[in-house]
Amino acid sequence: MAAVLAGSLGALSSAQACATCFGASDSAMAQGMNMGIMSLLGVIGTVLLGVVGFFGYLAWRANRWEESENDDRLSAAGDSVA
Repeated sequence: MAAVLAGSLGALSSAQACATCFGASDSAMAQGMNMGIMSLLGVIGTVLLGVVGFFGYLAWRANRWEESENDDRLSAAGDSVA
């Protein structure tokens, strides 16, 4: 049964590999697939840049908060000395 199914699928022209697999990179199907790949890479790159930007913002904000804490301590210490 499996041999008959495999043989019938092998005989159908629609079951053959696409133009990209055969190496016809100038076909419309190959160009569409390449554009799809580029679109997905663009989406992934945008999301990754957003994640990096978010963590960069958190690091910047933590550094700013730490500096303000140090400034408050220095000003408080300067007030008590005088």
